[in-house]
Formats: sequence, structure tokens, C-alpha cells
Amino acid sequence: MAEMKKKFVREPKEFDERVVQIDRVTRVVKGGRRLRFRATVVIGDKKGRVGVGVDKGANVVLAITKAVAKAKKNMVTINMHETTIPHEVENVYSGARVFLKPARPGTGVIAGGAVRAVVEVAGIRDILSKMIGSSNKINNVYATFEALKSLSERPAAKKTETKIKTEKKETKTAKEAAKVKKPVEKAAAKKTEQKGAKK
Repeated sequence: MAEMKKKFVREPKEFDERVVQIDRVTRVVKGGRRLRFRATVVIGDKKGRVGVGVDKGANVVLAITKAVAKAKKNMVTINMHETTIPHEVENVYSGARVFLKPARPGTGVIAGGAVRAVVEVAGIRDILSKMIGSSNKINNVYATFEALKSLSERPAAKKTETKIKTEKKETKTAKEAAKVKKPVEKAAAKKTEQKGAKK
């Protein structure tokens, strides 16, 4: 029995798959209507890689497998900053408009169904979002996907400014020391003059 159980142990999947929507679509042909299924799938490795796929099949399982294969071909790596995105971004796809905003650690994913699916499989854990316009899930998924693709890296902190500040501090301290030395030297010179006059 133990050997039988070992045989059926599933291997962990490379990507996290989310089925966003399954639709029944019909096509009118000479003999009548032909029923098919359309699946919208989002996949990602939760480390910054994400892909979207939409495909049709004679049954639901076939439609999902074809959509997953298409999503793997369309995978992209997005720019992230720790657990959120580097900056605000807005994108329009067809009638859907999606606005994404970075959030502080611990905020969580504040997003609707279509946006949430894309963001979570990408590995973003803190984000604020708003879907404006169309409520079509496919359009919102693609709008989010294009918005994440357009993200640029957050510029690194400039070190030149700190160097300039330290140089300024050094020059100031040198000037202050010189100012302190001058009255001390003058006082010493006066003392020597007074001693010479007494003699």
C-alpha cells in the first residue's frame, strides 16, 4: 500500500495557475450552433514573473490547458520594489482602465478579482488598485498585465550628495579651527611683547 501511495504523489507545479473566467461561446455553422468553452488563465512564479493566456476548447479542461500553454509563451518579468511596485501606474486596454499604487508593508492586496489574480501570482503582496470603466474581466486582466509590464525600476539613492555634504562639513571645521587659532596667536604675541618691554 505504501508503494501505491508513493506512485501517486504529485510533483509541485512550477507556476501558480489561476482561472479567472470560463465562458461558453457558440459559433453558428451550416448544421447549427457549435458550443465551445473559453478560458482566461493567469500564471506566475510569485517572484516577479507573470503571464496571461486566453484560449478555447471543446471542453473546459482542454480550454484551460491551451490557455496555460499560451500564458507560458507570453510570460514577462516585472520590476518590483520589495513586496510592492516601484511607482504608480495607470493603463488602458480596450474599455478597461486600471490604476495601481504602491503600498506600505502589511497593507495586503487591495484589488478586485481580475486585478487580484494577476497581482498575486506575480508575487506582489502590498498594493492598492482601482478598476475604472469596463467590468470585463478579460480586458481588466490585460490592462493589469500591460501596467505591470510598463513598470520601471526605482532609481537607487545618490551617494554623490552625501560626499558633497561631508566635504562641506570638513571645510567648515577647518575654517572654524583657523578662526580659533588666530586670536590665540595674537594673545601669545602680545604677551611676548609685554615681557620684552618689562625687560
